[in-house]
Amino acid sequence: MTSFIFSRTGLLFKKFSAAALTILSLGLLAACNSGDKKSDAGSGGGADSSGNTVKIGVLHSLSGTMAISEVSLKDAVQMAVDEINASGGVLGKKIEPVIVDPASDWDLFAEKAKELLIDKKVSAVFGCWTSVSRKSVLPVFEQNNGLLFYPVQYEGEESSKNIVYSGAVPNQQLIPAADYLMSPEGGNYKRFYLLGTDYVFPRTANKILKAYLLSKGIPAENIIEEYTPFHHQDYQTIVSKIKKFAVGGKACVLSTINGDSNIPFYKEFANQGLTAATCPIMAFSVAEDELRAMDTEFLVGHLAAWNYYQSLDLPENKQFVANFKAFCEKKGLPGGAKRVTDDPICWAYTDVYLWAKAAEKAGSFDVAKVVDALHGLSFDSPAGNVKMDDKVNHLAKYAMIGEIKPDGQFNVIWKSKGLIDPVPFFKLDSTAKK
Repeated sequence: MTSFIFSRTGLLFKKFSAAALTILSLGLLAACNSGDKKSDAGSGGGADSSGNTVKIGVLHSLSGTMAISEVSLKDAVQMAVDEINASGGVLGKKIEPVIVDPASDWDLFAEKAKELLIDKKVSAVFGCWTSVSRKSVLPVFEQNNGLLFYPVQYEGEESSKNIVYSGAVPNQQLIPAADYLMSPEGGNYKRFYLLGTDYVFPRTANKILKAYLLSKGIPAENIIEEYTPFHHQDYQTIVSKIKKFAVGGKACVLSTINGDSNIPFYKEFANQGLTAATCPIMAFSVAEDELRAMDTEFLVGHLAAWNYYQSLDLPENKQFVANFKAFCEKKGLPGGAKRVTDDPICWAYTDVYLWAKAAEKAGSFDVAKVVDALHGLSFDSPAGNVKMDDKVNHLAKYAMIGEIKPDGQFNVIWKSKGLIDPVPFFKLDSTAKK
């Protein structure tokens, strides 16, 4: 792109007089000098951190099918902002969040990202849940040199200098879950029904899972794949097929269903008499926040693979949970003190602190300087100590398996022995140290 601009400029220069060239050169020099003076304060992409505040964008769906999951991430970001501001802000500036609603509309995500970067001139953006929304905004951030913090597990196969991926990649979530289910501890399961919402994360996740299961000796006929659209509500036929599949024994469901479709799926699963004992569900997108909207009586014993649970017995987590409940009550948010925390909420909150720590370390809000400062950065998150990778914008973290309890919380039944380094581009021979 740069060479194209210069070649066009060269052609135009031939038409200018010497005087005009002198004036143009002085103007360009002044513009460059002006840009240099702003570089330490700005973040690239035209961000404005002049004055007493620094703006950040919050890009989560507050309406539509994904609101069930994303509204709480907005709340977590706001709580982190309030805490940091109460401690003096970042580089002497108070954080000013600019909140927009992309309304679960993937095209609108891109438009809102442009609005935040170009019109609102934010220094960083915290947002997105689905991979289709992230991929929708990716070119916007790269073209405008913006910085997005993405807090949700995803399928990998991507790494951009303009995105910080704090959610898990396959070797930190999918693979540990599959290994657990195939282990004696997890039940020695031999038959897998891969059910997901029809978009990039479930499709790619299941491609990885299927290849991994086959490499572990699971026959192809023991692996079934099926997908439903966003906001799908009728799971009667699909659950009937799962019930028939489970008759053969040692069967389980690997679920990448996203959004409010989880409610009718789990309800129908129970209605047809399926339980965790006969065919457990291992979910990759259902956590405590989604369980708030479900009748957990029939969900007991089903599983989920994450890197954080509200029930973790850690001092940092106990304080985080108490603070979040108090924050929701003080702000008059729906649910108030009964609100819960979960994995994406944990990383949405952590992301703000990672950005603030990196900016302080860099002495700047400049995107390149912040990203460089992030590499190797450690933080005592609610999930325990985590560390940014030295080379890629991904987070090393623990993997965990949780079992649903009657109260909608999880009992952590397995945890990796140490932090699992991220492998965004997963290969079957890339083994995670557990």
